[in-house]
This record gives sequence, C-alpha cells and structure tokens, in this order.
Amino acid sequence: MGLDDDIAILAAAPLLGFLDRDALRLLTFASERRDLADGDLLFSRGDPADGGFVVMAGTIRLEPRAAGAEPVRAGRSALIGQRALFVRGERPAEARAEGPAEVMRITPTLMRRVLEEFPGAARAIHAALAEDLAGFVADLGRVQRLLRDA
Repeated sequence: MGLDDDIAILAAAPLLGFLDRDALRLLTFASERRDLADGDLLFSRGDPADGGFVVMAGTIRLEPRAAGAEPVRAGRSALIGQRALFVRGERPAEARAEGPAEVMRITPTLMRRVLEEFPGAARAIHAALAEDLAGFVADLGRVQRLLRDA
C-alpha cells in the first residue's frame, strides 16, 4: 500500500475523517503497523487498552463480553478501540484476525500530538464525541423510563 492508500483508509475511519491530509500523513508515518495471520490474537479481553487500531486490510473478529452475543467483524477503515485513542483502560473484548489482516495502532500520545498540532480537527472531534455522548445519555434515559414504567 502506498501513502495515498493509507491516507484514504484513515480518512474513512470514524473520527479520523475530521483530520486533514497533513494530520493523516503524520498518523501514517508515526503509528505502528502490525500484520496478522488468520487466527492471530490482536488483544484479549482485559488487556491494557493502550491505543486504538485502524483496520488497514482484512477483517478483525471481536468477541463481545456478553455470553451468547454475536461477534462483530471489523473490516477496512474500521476503528477498534476509539476510547483508547484518548485514555488508557482495559480491552472489553477479544480481537482476532479472520484471515490475513493488517492494522495500524495509534497511541494516545500520538493522538494527543496530532490534536495539538491540528486544533481545528481537535474541535471537530470534540464536537462529534460530545454529540455521541449526548445521544448515549438520551438513550439511557429512555431505557430508565421503560424500566420504571414496566
């Protein structure tokens, strides 16, 4: 893959689409890449979440924490571990390659550097995250009312 391909894949990833070409180029050069073979473990449930992953090629299968829940498949341009771009925590799921795959790991330190160098993108990402959080809180309020009225 060339630089233009990498930038296009990153630009299509959630949140990263708010970054301009120069910011995406910085991510491309400064992030860590990892090639995975079929069945390779990307991370386990409970592992430290020390960055997010963008799927550059292939498919990553995420096993949910809820017993009996269907696995989630993340393909090209998917962002795995969005929260881990900003804060460290714990991985809530197991992730394995389904066939050959390539991922790009973006650490919180690298993301912070990009946001400091590109404040317009930082504002746009902040607004998008705030909107997502407001929607989540509204959804929780609806669930609370349903449970109360049941």
